[in-house]
Amino acid sequence: MAPRNPDSPPLFEIVSTPDFAREKRAIKADQWPVAGADEAGRGPLAGPVVAAAVILDPKRIPKGLDDSKRLTSDQREALFIKILKTSLAVGVTSICAESVDEINILQASLTAMKRAVDGLVLQPKLVLVDGRDVPAGLPCSCEALIKGDQRSQSIAAASIVAKVMRDRMMTRCSAQHDRYGFDSHMGYATVRHRDAIGAHGPVARLHRMSFAPLKPDAGHRVQGDLVDAIAMEGDAPVRLIG
Repeated sequence: MAPRNPDSPPLFEIVSTPDFAREKRAIKADQWPVAGADEAGRGPLAGPVVAAAVILDPKRIPKGLDDSKRLTSDQREALFIKILKTSLAVGVTSICAESVDEINILQASLTAMKRAVDGLVLQPKLVLVDGRDVPAGLPCSCEALIKGDQRSQSIAAASIVAKVMRDRMMTRCSAQHDRYGFDSHMGYATVRHRDAIGAHGPVARLHRMSFAPLKPDAGHRVQGDLVDAIAMEGDAPVRLIG
């Protein structure tokens, strides 16, 4: 007698750990180098969206690579250093809040990932990106992987680099705008952040005015153009590893 499907949901979610299996298949298919690409900062009310592209060295893959959201800040920082030391190439770029408002957050994320790939010192033959959408205009094959940062070590590495770089940018912004607490929430819509916006208004060129709580009809008075320059990077990729 065939077993019946249970009516109740599973007691816990099966958590996957990223591996190098997709990359190994690409190597066998003569699609090497393989780059993983991911972004950080799609959801916040403030700050840039940052993307990274990473080509791992198959012989020197750092232990502990995982979706950046499943790691502590200390774990991300430690892995960030290891990724920079061992990877064959790393590219990072950002799209500022004003550009996010102009082209929307999805297009800003895809554009940032393309620029990060373009900034690699090695041209990949295959790019693995996290999510459902593929950046347009890449000079090679590209494959989108849902929950890719939990499936591919290359994408996981990119997610860590992007997250660490964006957090550092927002921490710098916090030094200029200490009333907003950017170093604690990184621009996300926490109670502290929303209360600060209500009390002091959004900051020009730092807050995303196209996001629902900040649209012009919300009645906020925009603060002056005081944003730290590091948050405005985005016109050119940063090549980190040669």
